[in-house]
Amino acid sequence: MSKYTTGEIAKLCGVTVRTVQYYDTRGILVPTELTEGGRRLYSEDDLKRMRIICFLRELGLPIDSISQLLSESDPGSVISLLLQQQEQVLKEEIAERQEKLGKLETLRWELKSVETVSVDSIGDIAYMMTNKKKLKKLRMTMLITGFPISVLQWTSIILWITKGIWWLFLVWVIVVFPYAFCFSRWYFRKMSYICPQCHSVFQPSVKEGLWSRHTYSTRKLICPSCGHHGFCVEVAREEDIHE
Repeated sequence: MSKYTTGEIAKLCGVTVRTVQYYDTRGILVPTELTEGGRRLYSEDDLKRMRIICFLRELGLPIDSISQLLSESDPGSVISLLLQQQEQVLKEEIAERQEKLGKLETLRWELKSVETVSVDSIGDIAYMMTNKKKLKKLRMTMLITGFPISVLQWTSIILWITKGIWWLFLVWVIVVFPYAFCFSRWYFRKMSYICPQCHSVFQPSVKEGLWSRHTYSTRKLICPSCGHHGFCVEVAREEDIHE
């Protein structure tokens, strides 16, 4: 029967000598024989065991789990559970890395729109990226709550034109003004704005926010900190992000 030294078994399995020695100290690959000089010798069975250990390590299983598996008299009852757990760990790592990759791509894209890159501008982008999910949720709420009002509006107009039924339009008028007032107060309490000049985050009054020019993600406001009058970036209020 063939015998292998530490160096030989390391070479056959594609690992370092120190790795083989480490597995010996952990008790998961104990050499079959020691020479009089204290040299480790490994058998064919040891080589097979080492290859199994290397395979499980490539799957990402920790040493403790491998040790537990190899010490089982019936490893089949344990391997399925260990692999299932490792699969979940790997999926979570992949999701985390994909999220980081998405943030990097977003940061690169946002930096292209900044004339002069500074620590403050990167801070603004980081704030907006952290804020993105909350802002999306708030805008979705706006669309959902506004949808029935829009349906009532167009239905009343069509019925007035085609059937002469005008009273439904009157109902819409009665409903839309209280809705617009209440929703505007709610919306501007949930929103903040980043000044592009001094990078401060502020909240405008409901009146100022309501009557200002705006795009999908900006609103033309006066910064209370520096007095800048221009388009400021819309974000969700910081205290609402951690709800």
